[in-house]
Amino acid sequence: MTEIFMSPLEILALLGAVALVVARWLPPAARPRVTIAAGAVAALSAILLSVAGIRWQTLPVLAGAALASPFAFAPVVRRRTGRPPWRARWWLAVPGSVACVGLIATGPVAAWAFPVPVFPAPSGDFAVGTRVEQWTDPGRPETFTADPDDRRTVVVQLWYPARKSPAGVPRARYLGRTEHEARTVSAALAREAGLPGFLVDGVARAHTHAVSDAPVDSAGGRFPVVLFSPGSSGVRTQNTAWAEELASHGYVVAALDHPYDSAVVVLADGRAITTETRSSGDRDRDDQLAAGWTAVRAADLSFVLTQLDSLAGPLRGRLDTGRVAVSGHSMGGAAAVQAARQDRRFDAVVDLDGFPHGPTSPALDQPTLAFTQAVTPGTDPRYMPRLTEALTSSTATSYRLTIPGAAHLTFMDGPLYLPPVPSIVGSLGRTGSPRVVAAATLAFLDAVLRDEPGDLAGVLRAYGDLSVHHPD
Repeated sequence: MTEIFMSPLEILALLGAVALVVARWLPPAARPRVTIAAGAVAALSAILLSVAGIRWQTLPVLAGAALASPFAFAPVVRRRTGRPPWRARWWLAVPGSVACVGLIATGPVAAWAFPVPVFPAPSGDFAVGTRVEQWTDPGRPETFTADPDDRRTVVVQLWYPARKSPAGVPRARYLGRTEHEARTVSAALAREAGLPGFLVDGVARAHTHAVSDAPVDSAGGRFPVVLFSPGSSGVRTQNTAWAEELASHGYVVAALDHPYDSAVVVLADGRAITTETRSSGDRDRDDQLAAGWTAVRAADLSFVLTQLDSLAGPLRGRLDTGRVAVSGHSMGGAAAVQAARQDRRFDAVVDLDGFPHGPTSPALDQPTLAFTQAVTPGTDPRYMPRLTEALTSSTATSYRLTIPGAAHLTFMDGPLYLPPVPSIVGSLGRTGSPRVVAAATLAFLDAVLRDEPGDLAGVLRAYGDLSVHHPD
């Protein structure tokens, strides 16, 4: 039943509710036994779910069971009390049964549309560990506040190749280190998307494949590094499936929360910093704002690379900061491009459908892979010319890969927990989206950071429509 994304208890409640509706239409001899058994299953499931935590998707199932109960139990009760058996007239029972079935069916449909995300298992040879760091740049003022003593602080989550953990070791939460942080982030993301928070409350329940603070793999040598900046109002975990896949193939991924830009950033002292970046509605003004926000993000990325170069703890000496890619989704992709223009320590760029905000010079001199969705009439007409200009002026060979069936949210974890509507998350499927994007990313990184031989352009063409831009 994984295709309807319901837990065993929820499935049990669903079966009990359906059986209560069916009991009304059974022959008199079978009706009492089925009714009592179905009622017991539905009641027990409701009690256990109340203890474990009821998801909103289960409420219509329980409501349908409650509505069906009078129709199912009335004949049984009357018979046991010695009164003449009674059963609702068909003209009353038919619409009642239809209403109950409609309510009950709403549950699995809602669970399918807004599931607890199930992350695809990483395909690499390494298990995956994760840890969170918080760093303050003493030399950079916080430009989003008026306090002259406030310094820029970033929160960074690392995914890295780890030793395999024993069976039963808890897996890391998706949206935060604690349940409280996960719920805080989930509520903030829903607020930024204009959705009622309960619709995506299942996201806060999700766990990933990584193990928090797992021992680093001892046989992998030094690992290339990939820095990641999320989309506008995005959070550091928004590309977890992608990050875990890269880490399982021997990369260390460092994803940033950008305070006052990410939907919410929960600091080590418990403070929650919400986003201050808002569109003005005026295109020219918004371009100026986006360029400024992108510059802050680019500085964050360079600062984090400096911190990684002297990282303490279990990863000390295991990061190869001589082989570093900078990446990002949407505005994070723009930040990655700007960071690479300004900081030659970055050896490669991966732009996940990001409009290149900010200055167009100096030219990129790192190999770049830019993912895009298909161009539609609704696409910003400036996007492709601006992206093409950045790629063609580069002094290194660059690639633009358009993924058929992709939407903007295809390039993050959205397909795992949002309704599978092609215009929202694309048409590649819940697990197909992260696998395609990660596989193409790995092919590019292996070629440019590990110098693996082969026809990179030929490999990338297997994933979509490829344009190759060679330097003059």
